[in-house]
Amino acid sequence: MYFQSFGAVSIVKVNSSWFHLRERGTFGGIFGILISLGLYFAFDWGFRIAEKFEIEWLFIAPAIILAVFWVLSFLFVHDTPKDAGLVDFDVADASSGQSDAPETAVAVIKRMLTNRIIIVIAVIELCSGFLRQGILKWYRDFASGVGEKGSYIYEHWGMVSCIAGITGGLFAGLISDHLFQSRRAPVSSVLYGIMLAGAILIIPLFAFPAAISWVIALMAMAIIGVHGMLSGVASQDFGGRRNAGVATGLIDGFVYLGTAMQAIVYGNILPEKKTPEASDVTNWYGWPIAMLPMAVIGLALATKLWNARVHPKAPQVIVAPPTAKPR
Repeated sequence: MYFQSFGAVSIVKVNSSWFHLRERGTFGGIFGILISLGLYFAFDWGFRIAEKFEIEWLFIAPAIILAVFWVLSFLFVHDTPKDAGLVDFDVADASSGQSDAPETAVAVIKRMLTNRIIIVIAVIELCSGFLRQGILKWYRDFASGVGEKGSYIYEHWGMVSCIAGITGGLFAGLISDHLFQSRRAPVSSVLYGIMLAGAILIIPLFAFPAAISWVIALMAMAIIGVHGMLSGVASQDFGGRRNAGVATGLIDGFVYLGTAMQAIVYGNILPEKKTPEASDVTNWYGWPIAMLPMAVIGLALATKLWNARVHPKAPQVIVAPPTAKPR
């Protein structure tokens, strides 16, 4: 898990030099396809590997894939267009117009921690971490406990999560770039509204547990879309090309904090799987109820940043001193 967190930071950092602010939402959705495919492999392929092969292959198979992509990354990935033999360009984010003089790590971290927009995004993503894992980790336990183990969504949860992630990321990215002029908060507000509505809707649907699966699939689409917009794109915009790694690390740290919070909360209030208590649907009311305050907080904060924009500094112009005229 420690080294896994390196992946998101490094990808966002590299992308920040390759994509202009106006197109980052769209390309963030495209890169989100790969993350969603990972959900498919983990949930669906993982279970099939465990059924067909020795348990060791749950670790060997991902290791082989990692080795292949390590080689591909080493050969083909470049930090900047200039490193690939192309021309660097102004990406128009928070680093635009800044000096390229090196800064100390302490100075960069201090600037990120005092950036109000970065901190608000981090708190929103804390809520996203809670909600995302609350959905992805607990849906199958719920469905198995209340007798929906044979449903289509349960049997193909990896594929459903993958489709939800792809549609959520592309939907969020496209409307962010083309409807909201590359602002990330408005589309996050819309998706958090879907999360809040879904959490409320689950409560009366406990009388019809089969219907909850489809609501959960819609909520997965929404929360994966939010996560891509804020951790993957807004961190580049407001952190800037130069500081995208630090901004992403800070924001993603809050995501994992939200993940830890949901593990503690749900671990204490929800029934253990494969127990008689898990089959009683009334024991699962805490599942959506715990989502409600996180969805409300996330929605309120995303709405607060509705008009937040990046204001890059004007490009620096170096004027050479006039040369002395010869006598």
